[in-house]
Amino acid sequence: MKIFVDGILQGRVAFVTGGGTGITGGVARALAEAGANVALVSRSLEHLEPAAKAINEAHAVRAGMPALPTGEAFAIAADVRRPEEIEKAIAATVEQFGKIDIVVNGAAGNFLCKAEELSPNGFGTVVDIDLKGTFNVCRAAFDQLKQNRGQILNISATLHYLGTPMQLHVSAAKAGVDALTRNLAVEWGRYGIRVNAIAPGPIGDTEGMKRLVPEPIKEKLKQRIPLGRFGLIEDIENAAVFLCSDAANYINGAVLVVDGGHWLAANRLI
Repeated sequence: MKIFVDGILQGRVAFVTGGGTGITGGVARALAEAGANVALVSRSLEHLEPAAKAINEAHAVRAGMPALPTGEAFAIAADVRRPEEIEKAIAATVEQFGKIDIVVNGAAGNFLCKAEELSPNGFGTVVDIDLKGTFNVCRAAFDQLKQNRGQILNISATLHYLGTPMQLHVSAAKAGVDALTRNLAVEWGRYGIRVNAIAPGPIGDTEGMKRLVPEPIKEKLKQRIPLGRFGLIEDIENAAVFLCSDAANYINGAVLVVDGGHWLAANRLI
């Protein structure tokens, strides 16, 4: 079902970390389908190149249909933990597409681990990717965002709202991402930069759901979602296109929860 008008993001350029697969891969694809050119950024080109190819093939098919504009994609290898690599990726994107209007921070790391078994290195690695990586990208993109009155969309989570066993490292990192989102919204709003986040709940068609949630738990988890189903990557895509569009041009500092009401009901015994 068509939700947004064709070309709602035409003329925009998005810099998307973790944009090859999963939720952020879907967001990158949705932004391109909405007309934005996208730079897909990750440590390895292995997952990025197929994603970029698919976007570019769709663009080629619709190139002769001016009424149905889609964006192009450009794959760049860079580690969000290394500011110098991100700065080079920002420069390469500007060289390729001329500017950057939108930054999507989706690079993330996760694994299940009890707090008493979590090593300092394991904790630090997730914080380095999820939180410090988000800051590194925002900081490197600041000049472009200021120049173009752009926006930042961070991918957060709901894990830290109530406390999630075996997810201490990710919960701490995503709580930091929420704080970063709100602080940058206040500090950079004066430059016309909007900073928002999406906090996905249980998204059924992701590798994380397959890898991190054992099958016996999935049905119990679904029963605690008021809407009665797991989310889909498409649900996050739609929220992302909305927040990146002019329809949301007075939304700043929001963390939009997209979880079917799960976290509100998750602490109830009945």
